[in-house]
Order: sequence, then structure tokens, then C-alpha cells
Amino acid sequence: MEVSIRRLLLLFGIIVFLGLGILGRFSDAGSLKDNCTLNSSMVGFSADFEMVQHQLRGVISILDGCSFRVTNFDMIEGVDVYWWGAHGDDFENLTNGFILSEEKLNRIYRNDSMVVRLSNYTWDQFKVLGVWDMSTASDFGHVRLEVANESSQGFSPAPAPAKSSPNGSAYSGGRLKRGAKQPVMFDNCIELAPNFRLRWSLNRTRDAIDIGLEAAVSERHYMAFGWARPGSSSKLMPHADVTVAGFTDQGDPFADDYYITKYSECMLNKDGPPSGVCPDFLYVDPDENADVNNTKLVYSQRQDGVSLVRYQRPLQSPDTKFDVSVNVTDNMTVIWALGYLRLPDSLRPLYLPQTHGGSPGVAYGHTTLRVSDSVNKCLGPLESNTKDDDRPLIVADGKSPLVVGAENAVHYPNPPNPLKVFYINKKESPLLRVERGVPVTFSIQAGHDVAFCITSDPIGGAASRNETQTMYMGGEDAHGVPANPFEMTWKADRNTPDQVFYQSYYEKKMGWKVQVVDGGLSDMYNNSVLLDDQQVTLFWTLSETSISFAVRGEHKSGYIAIGLGAGMVNSFAYVGWVDGMGGGNVSSYWINGRESSNVHPTGEKLSDVRCKSENGIITFEFTRLLDPGCNKGQECKNVIDPSSPLKVVWATGALWSEEHLTDRNMHSQTSSRAVLVHLMRGAAEADQALLPVLAVHGFMMFLAWGILLPGGVLAARYLKHIKGDGWFQIHVYLQYSGISVMLLGLLFAAAELKGFHIESLHVKFGVAAIFFACWQPVNAYLRPKKTAAGEQPSSKRIMWEYLHVATGRSALVIGIIALISGMRQLGDRYGGEDVRGLNWALVLWFVVGAVTVGYLEYQESKRGKKIRIPPKSNWVMGNHEDDDSIDLLHQSVSPPGERGLRPSEGMEVQLQPLY
Repeated sequence: MEVSIRRLLLLFGIIVFLGLGILGRFSDAGSLKDNCTLNSSMVGFSADFEMVQHQLRGVISILDGCSFRVTNFDMIEGVDVYWWGAHGDDFENLTNGFILSEEKLNRIYRNDSMVVRLSNYTWDQFKVLGVWDMSTASDFGHVRLEVANESSQGFSPAPAPAKSSPNGSAYSGGRLKRGAKQPVMFDNCIELAPNFRLRWSLNRTRDAIDIGLEAAVSERHYMAFGWARPGSSSKLMPHADVTVAGFTDQGDPFADDYYITKYSECMLNKDGPPSGVCPDFLYVDPDENADVNNTKLVYSQRQDGVSLVRYQRPLQSPDTKFDVSVNVTDNMTVIWALGYLRLPDSLRPLYLPQTHGGSPGVAYGHTTLRVSDSVNKCLGPLESNTKDDDRPLIVADGKSPLVVGAENAVHYPNPPNPLKVFYINKKESPLLRVERGVPVTFSIQAGHDVAFCITSDPIGGAASRNETQTMYMGGEDAHGVPANPFEMTWKADRNTPDQVFYQSYYEKKMGWKVQVVDGGLSDMYNNSVLLDDQQVTLFWTLSETSISFAVRGEHKSGYIAIGLGAGMVNSFAYVGWVDGMGGGNVSSYWINGRESSNVHPTGEKLSDVRCKSENGIITFEFTRLLDPGCNKGQECKNVIDPSSPLKVVWATGALWSEEHLTDRNMHSQTSSRAVLVHLMRGAAEADQALLPVLAVHGFMMFLAWGILLPGGVLAARYLKHIKGDGWFQIHVYLQYSGISVMLLGLLFAAAELKGFHIESLHVKFGVAAIFFACWQPVNAYLRPKKTAAGEQPSSKRIMWEYLHVATGRSALVIGIIALISGMRQLGDRYGGEDVRGLNWALVLWFVVGAVTVGYLEYQESKRGKKIRIPPKSNWVMGNHEDDDSIDLLHQSVSPPGERGLRPSEGMEVQLQPLY
């Protein structure tokens, strides 16, 4: 009995609990129903999502006061993604938005549909509905909740949805309320290849068709699509009408009308029309002023490693010669292709498609298409494995400081973003790569209101956020301006994560990613410099008989080349490229002209050859001998002297091949001037006109060693026949003046070169000459006193005279050699007519000097023949204690009337001329 009562009580409790739960649920439902009515002014509103990131597409329709339907929803998954509400679509409003629904969106969506209910919000509380990733403060896409003027849209209108019951309707008894249409949305879509899609919408009122070409390819690829000429069977390309679309190397979109005459790249013929795959306008005489480009660019975007170009063309084209008219009800053959874009050069200043190559169905193909059909065979978003490839890449090598500035955002990689973002080395928010163990210096010049830091937080703004983060460098004090930059050095270690971020300490989302890698070129090579325009980095390690080079581009290209010379013409060039099979190649050439026929392969032996392409950036390495050690062939002249500056230029282009070079292999970009690389010092400077400081140095050294010092020597040699010590005064004044001018010239050169460097032959001879020249005043100060009149000179005095004369003449000879080697170094550095003119002027000066010395020597010999000197005559020292007017190394005669001679001493005879 007691057990039965317990069971009854338990059953009664369960019934009461369930009843209360059901009652509460009905109460909540009634409360929610009160809010979710059709009375909201937004009921019936429909709009396309504006794609921002993650290939988000879809259409929303507001059902009632607290719910909406999403259809055709595509999105690449994120990390912590929610439906998001904000008061506006600007940076401040979006970052201060709020979660609208607790439902997460952390997966890939492929043409999905769903109904979403708002959590405690109504439509009048926000103006923007979006998809937001909390972890990175990223806007994937959004809708502005405002009715747009459909007539202002530049796109084909989408068909209106059918009317339905009020419970799931986008219809509120009146006209549909339509938001802005988005250019990424089309009525139809098919897959041409796994990574290439064709989207289109008919606009019958304009007798036009909007076409969207979408491909997960690099930004250096073109996308081509068009109609084959009706009646073509096996050969579909000749006379086909295609549109070639893509992005230039500057990021500018294009979509141009092309006509195909044969299966080849476009070739411009001097004596006839172009041939191959060429733009329509090239086939028309410029005098005709005919506008045959009937393809109109509508919209483009490059996002998540996917290119999308939307263009419009007429169905019935007025250009019947080059275009194919489209019959919307017929099955027509269409052709397509993907390939690399050839950059403009001096021969063909156009962006032109290269031969696509590859496999059918992957790189090119054809199919039949009836554009009036309603079809959607594109399941989900296109995904690219190279999403970060679009960002400019900066590899920090630890040699050159990274200049950090702040400028207006143009293509910030993670919208939304503030008005100004970080620029590093003049590149907007680049992907920065550093190596563990390599110190990197940052020169922060972004302004005193922008503090720089490296942090684990992808959003930044540490001063205003309470998020847990690790600060690796910088902070509130890391700010500066160009006139007074703030420099600091950071070195990633083995505990640094593989990815960190450079951001502002105060503002959110001004920076981007830092990749931290193990080792690299900076560790493998002893020296590195940026070449002209900071587009190519040169690394090298010098050994006794060879040198190892590495060359890395700083932007994407098909090949990269360096030339050893003042320009690519008349230079020895090394080219690195990756062929169609993915193999790396490095070859050497001698270039003696601007045409492809002037590029000659050499037989130079290169070792340790490597070449690779990473994210479209070419890096190649090789080792070569300093002296090829051969006698025949142009490559035998390719000698590198480590003590002399090496002139280096660079060039890049879209395509290179081992054999059969043509004009299409010529470069599209090149350095504007050579860079002088000091191999032994590990430094570089721009090759430019003769610097005024070095010109002053050269003039002063010529004045010292070409005029003053030789003049002093000539005075001591040929002016001793003049009465008194005039020759001695001239000798001393000229020597001291020459030494003073010489030392001033030395200081000018040291100031320009920022120190003394004795690697070159010129500097070695110069230092030796300066040493001997400076020794002469010391030698003169230490000279022994002369003996009394009539006494034999001491051995010390005689030795001193020999040393003084030998040192002075040696200094003069070495100084002249230094002048010659200086002119040679000047020629190696600057070349040109000016240096050759200076060389000829120096030669003329030496000829004049030699003639002058010869004449004076002749006059001296004539004077010697007029004088007979007794064999027992004595050394004559002069009659004054300080008189050194008599050459102790030669016996001489005293002038007439010489006093102080005793009869017992030898007789001096003065020969007089007979009249």
C-alpha cells in the first residue's frame, strides 16, 4: 500500500513538471510571437550579400519582425563566425557591432539555405546585417538594410521570387522591397574547369549579356572565354571571338575584345597586320577611328586568391568582322583558356596572353552553351591554396632597416580597416617574413600618434583592449617621424611562433602578418644589398678564387636576370627561371644589343646552381670563378675584381626559355641605373654622375702630384745654378704646399667614402705615396748638420742626402702611379666620354712633363760641358750655416768671388766664354 502511494506521488510530480514546462514554452512562444509580427517595415525586404572576404555570396529575405531567410549561401569557413549587426558599414560601426544570433557559422557553406532568428533584437535596432569573424575582427560580407533604386544598378536585375503564404513571404501585399544588387551575383553558372567558372546573366532589354569569369589562379594569369565562329568543326580557335580578362602587374583590371587569326601569341608585324591572338583594335587602321572593342568592363575583384572579372558585351555586335553574334536560343560552341599574362615591353607595349599550354579540360577547352537556359552547376565557393600570394612579400634580411610608415588604405587584406594602415618599404600591409636568429631593424616613421608593435594579437590596439597577448617588440614608445625616426631591433628566436603580427599599439587593424621561418639566404651568405628601385636583392659570399651569388626578386615575375655592367647592353647576364615542368634553371649570357638576337649564351661553368619560384617570386643561386682562366670566348673577359666596385643591373619578365629566344622573352621591367656593389666591404651605392667631392679629390691630387711636388723636385734638380738659395726656398715651399693639398684631397675622399678602405690598387698606391711624401718633412727635420767650410762632409750627411733624394723620387713615381690607377678606377666606376677625356688630358700632361724634363736635362748637360773640375777639388758646402744650396751628391764649383778659400786648398776654376 505504501509503495503504491509513493508511485502515485511520483507520477503526479512528473505530470506537474511537464505541465509547467509546456505552459512556459507556450508563454515564451506567445511572447516571441508578439514581437515576430509582419508589422515591421522591413518585412519583405530582399538583398544580395556584398562579398568582402571568404567568397561569401547569398540572398537574404526578411520574413517577419525577428527572422530572415538566406538562400544560395556560399562561404569559406572561418574560426569564430556569427551573424552580426551594426549601425553602419564603416570601420568604427562594424568593429563596435554585436552578435545577432547565437548560431555559429564555422563550416563551409555550399548553396545552402537557412532561416535565422534574431536574439533579442529587432530590425529597427541596426542598419547592417553581416557575417563576422570574432577572432580576427573580419567582415566576410554584409547587407545594408535599405531599399535601393533598382534603376541605378548597373547589373541585370534578378528575377523576383514568387509570392507565397504570409508565414514565409518576402511579399507584404505591395511591391517587393529590394536592396542593392551585387555584381558578384549572376543568374547562371557552370564549371569550365575545376578552378574556372563561367557566370552569366541575360539583359534582353539592352540586348546584352553580362559575363563573369571566375578562377582560382594567380594574379599573373589571364582568363579567356568566347564564341567560336559558327560552322567551325575541328579547328575552333581561328576566327574565334574571345574576351581576355585579368589584372595587370599594377593590380588594374581589364577585359578586352580579341580576335584570333592563328594559334600563336600576338605578333606585331612591321610590314603587315598582326597575327595570332591579338586585340581587335590592332587589326584596324588607326586612321579609321573604329571602336571595335565591344567588351565593356563592369566590375572586378581579387579576393582570397580568386579572380573575378565581370564584363558586358552585346548579343548582336555591330562589329561583324571580328565579333560573333550570340543567338540566345541556339547551342553555340564556346572556347576558353587559362594562362600567364605577358607584361608590356618596348617591342609590344601591351598586356598579351601567352600560350596557355597545359592539359585540355584544365588549361583550355571548349563546350556548347545556350545562354537562355537557367542553370547553376557551381556548388559552393572556389577555394585557392595560395590566398596570401596576392599580398606583397618583404623578406627581412637583417642588413637594411625596414621603413615603417602610415598611409591611406587602398587594398588592406582584412576589411574593415581604418583610414590609414601601415606601409613597410612603401608597400601596403605586406606579408613580412623574418628568420629566426636574424636581427631585423625597424625604422618607425608613421607619426607620433601611431605606435608600432609586434604582437600575438591579429587585431592590435592593445592599449584599448583587454585581450591576453604577447608583445614581442615595441609598444607605446615606438613612434617616430621621417625627420626623427624611432629605430629598434627585433630578433625572433626558437620560441617565437611561426606567425605573429605587426600592429599599432593604439589603433586596431593597421598591420598584417609576420611569418617566422627557420634559416634562409641571410644565413647562407655573408653579404646582401638591395639593387636599384629595391625590386631585387643580391646576396654573395666571397672566397679566394670564386664568388657565390643569390638573387631574389621582390615582386612576382616569370624570370629574373642580373647583368654585370652599367646596363643590360654590353653586360654579362645571369637569368633564373622556372620552366613549364616546374624545373629551375640558371643560364649565363653575353648581351651586346637590345634585340633577342643579341642575347648570346656563354660557356661559363656555373656550380651549385639552384632556382625556385615561391608565391611567384623567383630566387636563384650559383657559384662562379672570379677569373674564368681561359683565353678564347667572350666569357673569358668576364673577370670580377673584388677590390673594385662591381656594377650590377637587373631585369624581370614574364617568360624565358633555354633556346629559341624571341622578342617575347625581352624584359618588361628593368633597373633605372646600375648599383655599385663593393664586394669586400659588403656595401652598395647608386651608380651616378661623378660626385663633386670625388672631383675635388681628383683635382687636389693632380695639383699635388702633377704640379706642386714634381715642381719641387725639378727645382732641386735644375735650379742650383742660380745664385743664392732661391732654388731651396722654391723646393721647400712647393713640397709643403703639395703635401698640404694632398692631405686635404685625402680627407675629401675619406669623407665621401665614409672611412678608409685599402682594398683597391689605387688606394694601396695612394697610401704608399702619402707615406713617402709625409716622411720627407720628417727626414728634413732630422738631417745632420753640414760640416765647416772646406771640410769633408760626414758620412751621415751623405747618407741622409741619398735617402732624401731616393725617398722623394720614389714618392713621386708612386704618386704618379696612384694618379694613373685612380683614373682607371674612375673609368671602371663611371666610364663615359668624360673619363676618357680626363685620361687623354693626363696623358698629354705626362708628355708635356717628359718634354720639359728632357729639355731641362739637356740644358744641364750643356752647362756641365762648360766647366772643368780639377780631380782633387773638395766638396763645397757653401758659405752660410743654413745654406744647403750645394748638392752634396755632385761636385760643384763656387761662384766667382767666393770667399774663405785658402791657397793650400784646391783651386776652383770658372770657365768664361770666349768672345
